[in-house]
Amino acid sequence: MSENQPDHVNRSNPKLKVVGIGFDHMHIGDQLAAAQASPDFDVVAVYDTQSERMAQVCADLGIAASMQYSDWEKMLDEHQADLAIVCSTTAEHLLWVERLAARRVHVVLEKPFAVSAEEAEKAISLARQANIRLAINWPLAWYDSHRTAYRMINEGIIGKVIEVHYYDGNRGPQYHLHAKKEVSEPVDIQSTWWFKKETGGGAMRDYLGYGSTLATWFRDGELPSRISANSYIPQGFEVDVQSVVVAHYDSGLSSFQTRWGTFTDPWVTQPQPFCGFVVVGDKGTICSRDYADVVGVQTREHPEAKSIPVDDFSDTPNVFSLLYKAIINEHDLGGPCGAKISLGGQYIVDCAVESSETERPVDMPVRSLDKP
Repeated sequence: MSENQPDHVNRSNPKLKVVGIGFDHMHIGDQLAAAQASPDFDVVAVYDTQSERMAQVCADLGIAASMQYSDWEKMLDEHQADLAIVCSTTAEHLLWVERLAARRVHVVLEKPFAVSAEEAEKAISLARQANIRLAINWPLAWYDSHRTAYRMINEGIIGKVIEVHYYDGNRGPQYHLHAKKEVSEPVDIQSTWWFKKETGGGAMRDYLGYGSTLATWFRDGELPSRISANSYIPQGFEVDVQSVVVAHYDSGLSSFQTRWGTFTDPWVTQPQPFCGFVVVGDKGTICSRDYADVVGVQTREHPEAKSIPVDDFSDTPNVFSLLYKAIINEHDLGGPCGAKISLGGQYIVDCAVESSETERPVDMPVRSLDKP
């Protein structure tokens, strides 16, 4: 064990202890279930300020009442956690990184990364100082279709990427609970943080990070020079339910669209426009839809789009398979769930938010992901 490795990481007994923090984000159930299913992690406790909300999810997952805490400090005092899954509001992400870094607990933030690039940079700095691993979980990054698309891009099948076009969303967070359970009656938007500006709500903040982060991954870290964005905020709403973002790259224009209010939920029936990506290269194109079992590929040799079955990624089904290796081997995560690529996506989100508010194009503050 290195001098910097947290004392409670025991290489001779490497199953790592996981705690869940915050049930604000409905993905908490998905992430706890994935950790439970992993042979490398053991869920030992969960925390939330709303015990009833926490208990409902825990009942589905078989997490005993004795493992449910309303005092996060007591939970961490009683359990030497190695990793914390944070599903708080986005506005609280930096606070939790600060708290967990002080205790040298590794962190996986459920998307979005942060409310601003400044806070994302602070989170990265705190993790580095404490020598803990920081991951940002983007569920789209684990879809077999998009991972297959990346493999093809990386192999040069479509040449240099010159455009990425993205459209994604769902019917809206007022219609779903954890594990994508549909509610019988839509949740009152006034009662949920998703529709509040101060907590980081809105369709743009919810979904743009997916597109901007994976696009940065597809483009091997390349960032645009300028962002132009428009958003639609219905009367009486604090936040947007739709956005259209144009990213200006040296090779041309790319587009990112987000939508709460799709005709159907993509995990049930793909809506039109479909949810996913079209990646254009100088030698071909790839169409990668969410949840699809094939990707569509055009090349110079085969201009008619061919449906290619997606790759098998069962050996690395989710973020926990990479986190375990990163924690044990003491290295940072790469790819879209790593802090570097996620920060690139956050820069794009920040510019898009500013552009939509000022109704003017915004220049990208950085063109390199070497910092912070």
